[in-house]
Amino acid sequence: MPTEPISSNQVEADSSTVTQQQWKWSALAGMASYLDAGSIVALGAGMTLFQKTFRMTDGMVGFLAAIGPNAIGCALGAFLGGWLGDKLGRKKIYQYDLLVYAAGILCIAFAMNKGMLFLGTFVVGLAVGADVPTSLALVGEFAPAKARGKLLGFTQVAWCLGPAIVLWLALALAKMELLGIRIVFLHLFVVAIVTWALRRGLAESARWVAASSIAKQNIAALFSGANLRALLWTITIYLFWNLAAGTAGAFNSYLISKNIPADDPNNQAIGVGLPSAAFVTMMIITVLVFMRFSDRSHKTRKWLWAIGSITQIFAYVLLIVMPFSIPVIIANIVLFAGGAALAGEAFYKVFSQELFPTMLRGTAQGFSFGAARIAVGIWSFFVPAIFSHGGLPVLASLLTVFLVISGAVGFFFMPNTSGKTLELIESERAGT
Repeated sequence: MPTEPISSNQVEADSSTVTQQQWKWSALAGMASYLDAGSIVALGAGMTLFQKTFRMTDGMVGFLAAIGPNAIGCALGAFLGGWLGDKLGRKKIYQYDLLVYAAGILCIAFAMNKGMLFLGTFVVGLAVGADVPTSLALVGEFAPAKARGKLLGFTQVAWCLGPAIVLWLALALAKMELLGIRIVFLHLFVVAIVTWALRRGLAESARWVAASSIAKQNIAALFSGANLRALLWTITIYLFWNLAAGTAGAFNSYLISKNIPADDPNNQAIGVGLPSAAFVTMMIITVLVFMRFSDRSHKTRKWLWAIGSITQIFAYVLLIVMPFSIPVIIANIVLFAGGAALAGEAFYKVFSQELFPTMLRGTAQGFSFGAARIAVGIWSFFVPAIFSHGGLPVLASLLTVFLVISGAVGFFFMPNTSGKTLELIESERAGT
């Protein structure tokens, strides 16, 4: 694999065709999403078993979810990794952070007490948080102007595949209980090491090399003018969407298991098997709809967002008006996942690359990504208590409000960046 960066002129020579190398680089960068979502769902799949084995209270369960890859640990890693990726280059971050991730995964897999479990969860969060904004900036910077949504959507396929495989493994190993969950985490360790080895041949971003040679990073510029407006917009749509998505990812297995009799021999199998439908659905919609249409026009993007937002809202309204049952929770899972493919993390990834200049791209995404994960971390601490005291309808009502906010702000204030080069977008937003 070549070690020289792809020229931005070569990238823009054909603004719609994706080369084999670009697909390959996107796949390797997208493995950050596989490992991010995979670790979140693995923790969720094992939550009930960890709680039982280590005699954890509901408060401890909430704290575990709050410090890991779904929340605060990831947020801290994103803040640091995004900033360092802009300052030192994408390559210096994405080459080594997966080794830290692998160490944290081993700590969880072999946890003998609460201390090891909590430490490993926090370390995994830090590592994956540093990787996501850096690797996605790389994809955004080498992607053709009219295929940026396609390639960033491709990384979202990895985000779906990770949790699906995790849940299928957990389902297959359900009778082994905690040992099965340990094996699931060891699978993530193997994937991280293989990805780290393959990434060693990746090149630095040509756009970052060019930008860093003529300008220094100016963090203050992120908090004024068009950059500040873009930052507030991306934080709002992602934060409120992620409160719902994070709850689903970290707690679906937990909530399903809590609604099934504890003495049911299929309790764990149902709890980890049903949520896998979400990621299969999201993967299918991402490939067939998002990757195909997200680069077509501004109007198309708004229609995709509107359809996705309404579908997700309806998914949680079902849990408000109907009593818990397996058919109802399946409908919620499938509808939310299908809507999220069109109005969720995939579009957030696209706009996070398009709306910021090169020397602030990683920092901006690290900031918005981190802010959303901190919010999820704080929220996660209270989810078990909200569910225990108010029941599923109260929790679903709050999630519905969050989705309405994300959907409305995303639709009515969506910027027009479809099909434009990053340089053209930057000049337009700077008014030059």
